[in-house]
Amino acid sequence: MRGHKGKIAVITGAAAGIGQAYAQRLAQEGCDIVAADISAATETGKLVEAEGRKFLSCICDVSSQDSVLKLAEDVERTFGRCDILVNNAGIYPRKKFLEMTYEDWRRVMSVNLDAAFFTCRAFVPGMKERGWGRIVNMSSSTFATVVPDYAHYIASKGGIVGFTRALATEMGPFGITVNAIAPSLTRSQGTLSQTPRAGANSMDAEFENLARRQSIPRPEVPEDLVGALAFLTSDDAAFITAQTLYVDGGFVRV
Repeated sequence: MRGHKGKIAVITGAAAGIGQAYAQRLAQEGCDIVAADISAATETGKLVEAEGRKFLSCICDVSSQDSVLKLAEDVERTFGRCDILVNNAGIYPRKKFLEMTYEDWRRVMSVNLDAAFFTCRAFVPGMKERGWGRIVNMSSSTFATVVPDYAHYIASKGGIVGFTRALATEMGPFGITVNAIAPSLTRSQGTLSQTPRAGANSMDAEFENLARRQSIPRPEVPEDLVGALAFLTSDDAAFITAQTLYVDGGFVRV
């Protein structure tokens, strides 16, 4: 797609799963990649460098403003700028509302929502100065479906939709687009390690139960999301902003 060649993409939560798939695809499109994660993104680096692109792994706690500012310093020092920002890092602990503490609530909000503010606040000024930028935030199909035991998670992902729309309004005049991608339950290392909900004997069974409710009746995998990301961060999507794109096999209808 047009517009990726030579761009610098910062992807949070890129050590594995969806973030790793995003990094590989944007490298294929011609981007150099910064992976920001609480773990070293060694395997992601191998995939990016195999595509002939430069790679930087930054240990970063996206829920900490100081850690994100350090990330921005490292990006500036190594590449000089951030052109594409992908706010992918997130947590999704299952907990019933009446068992949820404020600490549980704040932890999810800090990683899933506060982090997007921190990263955008760090990188958007440079995008504005250069007159070009692409921001993609990760929401979730749970925001538009009936899913119990995730009040904090769903609230955070609804916040992402609102933040995406508001930031797009302010940044549109400066060549910066801001969109969100909303996947369904995606088969990855992180989700497979979760405890299945009542009625499912395993996470594999939970994936299959969900797939039967989709138009495309198979579990979602990270590779299903990379085309949407590549499009939204390209020049071909220069007139698309403030949108939430559901990439979920037809589970949510909007």
